[in-house]
Amino acid sequence: MVQASDYINPLIVQRADPYIYKHTDGYYYFTASVPAYNLIEIRRAKTLNGLANAAPRTVWRKHPDGSGAMSQLIWAPELHYIDGKWFIYFAASHTKEFDHNGMFQHRMYCIECDNPDPMRDEADWTEHGQIVTPLDTFALDATVFEAQNKLYYVWAQKDPAIKGNSNIYIAEMENPWTLKTKPVMLTKPEYDWETKIFWVNEGPAVLHRNGRFFLTYSASATDENYAMGMLTVDENADLLDPANWQKSKTPVFQSNMPIHQYGPGHNSFTVAEDDKTDILVYHCRNYTDIKGDPLYDPNRHTMVQPFTWNDDGTPNFGKPVPYNYD
Repeated sequence: MVQASDYINPLIVQRADPYIYKHTDGYYYFTASVPAYNLIEIRRAKTLNGLANAAPRTVWRKHPDGSGAMSQLIWAPELHYIDGKWFIYFAASHTKEFDHNGMFQHRMYCIECDNPDPMRDEADWTEHGQIVTPLDTFALDATVFEAQNKLYYVWAQKDPAIKGNSNIYIAEMENPWTLKTKPVMLTKPEYDWETKIFWVNEGPAVLHRNGRFFLTYSASATDENYAMGMLTVDENADLLDPANWQKSKTPVFQSNMPIHQYGPGHNSFTVAEDDKTDILVYHCRNYTDIKGDPLYDPNRHTMVQPFTWNDDGTPNFGKPVPYNYD
């Protein structure tokens, strides 16, 4: 049986918003936000622990002019394999300045690689530009998943009519960089644990098990208050009807104060080397005394741990595990 102690933790230091995908070639592929927020890198290894020492390969860099689209603050890349091609979804801004609401000015973008090896060369990646949504507002943290022979896009976005920084939306896709249907809001910050300092729902991740889709997300400020929530829907339901999604009233994963693991979140999912055990991937800090804006504190580290399942078929993520090396 796979144990948390089987894995190095933190697996990769100073990598926030981690995304790990196990491909059909047997490799684990890893990408995440880098501390300088200036590029997208991929690393791969045959084992999860192997990612710790795998050499990263830069596959895309921010635009150099510093004032145009995709030129500032590259956040939260995710690597997906769709219909034989690689796609990376990420958020980027055209400036480091805030808008009139005091928020960053990120929009969502997509790049594509049709080479079987996504790590070969930066030139292999083609830009598809911005993924356009009806609201031209702060948007980030996109992920995609397939269900009922359709491709769905899930992301976080600001609605000026709703209090808070971002809500979670879903839409069907026409192709991997174009929405087909009108976005539907699945969740907004409403509970006390979602509104600590900042009203935030962001970082969606989708898990398909036991006849249901589980959509986790992160809420509140990116300090020790950061925590994960979850939505659940039947796999045969209309995924674009928000009434079909049930929202947990309490966090499903949160800070483990006694062992100094604070603010776990912005997670993804993968499987262990046995291809059976589910693995939770997330970032976490080991201190609360953050100097300045938590966004610019680089010490959100990538963590991995197996999780189990409750008798009712829902995931039991447990608690953040302690570091097993200094």
